[in-house]
Amino acid sequence: MSQLSPYINFNGTCKEAMRFYQDSIGGELHLQTIAGSPIEAQCPASMRDQILHATLIKDGIFMMASDMQGPVAFVQGNNMAISINCDSEKEIQTFFKNLSAGGEIIEDLKKQFWGGLFGVLTDKFGIRWMFNFEPK
Repeated sequence: MSQLSPYINFNGTCKEAMRFYQDSIGGELHLQTIAGSPIEAQCPASMRDQILHATLIKDGIFMMASDMQGPVAFVQGNNMAISINCDSEKEIQTFFKNLSAGGEIIEDLKKQFWGGLFGVLTDKFGIRWMFNFEPK
């Protein structure tokens, strides 16, 4: 089944924020720093301890977060996206095509270092969407 989740970007405070959310609602927290990741060499040394990807999972709650901004600069209040983990390649292609109509593709669908097919867009209403499909 496809899953819709919030994805929050922070400006260097992801670890602190996600630990706060874990303390507040419980769940299992996973933090991946830039250090030791496949993109470490592409980032300044000052970013080594920042969070590349975080997840907080508890029952039906699935939150994701990062200190990474991509091509769009951090703006407090505009630092959240809707993330969809898709069930199939056909589904991700359909959703991406339909939601990008009249909008702007930020990152085209392509295979990523974690093995998933991933892309990002802003729809015609200004909402940022992130799509992921990981073959089983």
